[in-house]
Amino acid sequence: MFDINDIAKTALEPIMSTPLQRAQKDGYVNITGIEGKKKIEYITSEKHVENYEDPEEKVRAEFFAELIYKYEYPANRIKVEVVVPDRLPTDRADIVVFSDDDCKRPYAIVECKKEGVTDAEFNQAIEQGVGNATWVKLRADYVVIIAGGTRRVLDVSDKYGALEREQNILADLPRAYGKPQEFRFYKGTDNDIKPVSREDLIAAIKKCHQTLWGGGRLSPPTAFGELCKLIFVKISDEQKPRKKGEPYQFQIKTHEPSSKLAERINALYNEQKAKDPEVFTESIKVDDRVLRTVVSHLEAINLNKTDLDVKGVAFEQFMDGFFKGDFGQYFTPRPIIEFCVKMMKPEQDWDVLDPSCGSGGFLLHALDYMRKQAGDYYEKGTVDYFNYWHDFAAKHLFGIEINDEIARVAKMNMIVHDDGHTNVISHDALESIEKMHDHNRGFAENRFDLILTNPPFGATINLAEKPYLTTFELGHAIDAKGKKKPRK
Repeated sequence: MFDINDIAKTALEPIMSTPLQRAQKDGYVNITGIEGKKKIEYITSEKHVENYEDPEEKVRAEFFAELIYKYEYPANRIKVEVVVPDRLPTDRADIVVFSDDDCKRPYAIVECKKEGVTDAEFNQAIEQGVGNATWVKLRADYVVIIAGGTRRVLDVSDKYGALEREQNILADLPRAYGKPQEFRFYKGTDNDIKPVSREDLIAAIKKCHQTLWGGGRLSPPTAFGELCKLIFVKISDEQKPRKKGEPYQFQIKTHEPSSKLAERINALYNEQKAKDPEVFTESIKVDDRVLRTVVSHLEAINLNKTDLDVKGVAFEQFMDGFFKGDFGQYFTPRPIIEFCVKMMKPEQDWDVLDPSCGSGGFLLHALDYMRKQAGDYYEKGTVDYFNYWHDFAAKHLFGIEINDEIARVAKMNMIVHDDGHTNVISHDALESIEKMHDHNRGFAENRFDLILTNPPFGATINLAEKPYLTTFELGHAIDAKGKKKPRK
């Protein structure tokens, strides 16, 4: 007699398991050994054994399984560590997909690198892969370079010159020996973008910043500002209404030169900038080819569906490393922020202000506190749960930051955490409240219930240039005749 639960479990296994788990179950690979000393055996490659603890090997194993289950290539036509023909054949290709059962005609060459390699190392892998695929060596049609979440696919057939590296870029490797798709990611399909883990998100953000910084091409804060713009575009593109099967725009397109991709990304950015001019006032200032690389780091990630706590911790950990040295004054350590917020216990209808908000740490933790409070009253995922904390973010959370670049970082941080950015302004918090009110009508005298802040101390200000004290009651002293005079 059949058990309906067993039948359901069997039917869901291909959906719930990863390609590598399926490859193990189907006998294409075998992973053995204790934690820290694991080995992987590729059954279809003469039982070739490698060290599974090597980060690069994990990338190869996962893509090997994807080739079988996602790209639909026969397992018996996929080999690892294939010797590359040469006068002195010492080089080996990580993975080769063949077009025949005898494995004599290479179809695609795959070079695998661990997550986090530099752009220079990635480009070197491209040249290695293309070199191995040439007519005098393996004579393949396609080359795939994969380094964790970053991929590059090239058509290296004789349709293109040996030195071509741009016009022959593909969105993805063709499936089952078919034609290349125009795009890699389509909404609502098995090729949809996916939420990621905290570690993967941190790795992607670091790679983007490294690409933009370029060893000094841009200053670290400028690079981070450009990254904020591109993440803003990415999130906006994910949120745009589109039907099932329609492609996302924030991704690589087959045979599209970098200049055309840049036009598409800039158009998306300008469209959103017009709707929300307070977030970004400047255009994207990134070289077209650099922009392509950043898009390749982020295109596979669904930022909107990645868990909020995962996004929060990932961005906070990245910024913890970024806001050091000259920018240390804009970042308050997490334990101090958590202590202050928990001690003050903000309520949902309180108006909360950080007049020196820096990267937004106090605002984000106040929002996180309110999100947890919402969970005490409503079931997570319900409309009431969402409205409880989102209403607080949109109507009761305010920040002021004097540095324009850092203010943009704070706004971006709020966007990543699902809004609240409209009440973060770039302004001098020591100026009159009337000037802030002109900038944002939410700022008014005697409005705020709670001030959470860690302002920078020790600065010396020339009162002739900035007569701050004259605008405050405590900035005046009473002389012997009972008259108020500004303190010196």
